[in-house]
Amino acid sequence: MQDAKQAIVEYCRKRGALAVGVASLEACERIAPPGHRPSDLFPRVKSVISLGVGGQTQGTWQMPAKAMAYSGSTEVRAYKLAYGLAFHIEQKFGAPSIYVPPDLDPEGGPRVPLQSLKLHAELAGIGARSLAGDILLHPEFGFMYYASVFTELELEADAPMAENPCPAPSCVSMYRQIGRTPCMKFCPAQCLSGEIDDKGKQKLMRYDMAACAELTQEYEAVPKILAEAVRDEVRSEGAEGLLDPDRKMLWYKVSAGSGAWFAQCFECMRVCPIATQSPQADPILRSKS
Repeated sequence: MQDAKQAIVEYCRKRGALAVGVASLEACERIAPPGHRPSDLFPRVKSVISLGVGGQTQGTWQMPAKAMAYSGSTEVRAYKLAYGLAFHIEQKFGAPSIYVPPDLDPEGGPRVPLQSLKLHAELAGIGARSLAGDILLHPEFGFMYYASVFTELELEADAPMAENPCPAPSCVSMYRQIGRTPCMKFCPAQCLSGEIDDKGKQKLMRYDMAACAELTQEYEAVPKILAEAVRDEVRSEGAEGLLDPDRKMLWYKVSAGSGAWFAQCFECMRVCPIATQSPQADPILRSKS
């Protein structure tokens, strides 16, 4: 259904998506672990749609790390667009569809998602894995936030990117001189390492998620508050701290799915030439093109 696919792409782009693609369902089912395959969430799925929206403004990269997760993030915009797309497909094509929740699997641990939105985007050809902890990057748009939709509408799948934009030429040059790329060198937790081959391509990427999480937890509001309450030897005082009126808005945000659970430090992206200097990475330049 090429006309249907084109209509879906146009719908997404009119509402702010920079990139839209359809991932191979067969590949998703083969690569994702049991319990996290598309069919585990939506048994009659026929197509996996992935979309990406723009990341930070140029000014945001100057903000301190603790603020970037709040001011620089456009992930909610991606989720809102995907939510609307699911309704749009059902209304226009009569095919049952779902917005794929980006949330954690309550049975899988604190950092295991229900679905890998990154896998969907990579297979759909709208992002490629970088040396920065496998963050996806796009040669035109740089750093994006991704969202997915599963549908019973059968759509032709796109191919993954033929060429990975990471590492950038300047990163290869730096690696040749000191054995590290900018993201490796400037990571505060030193959780990134890897190798670049003789052709300037990724050979190996290592990411220490535990070290990354340990650093970013200092910016995570809820875990920090809970830890303080648990450490309080007087149980009543710990409970009072959780129920403090000043924290009501925080609990509301969590219940409404508005963040506060996890944070990022963004230092690897702050020094990434693809994230900050790609042709369409700057939203102001995008609006003029």
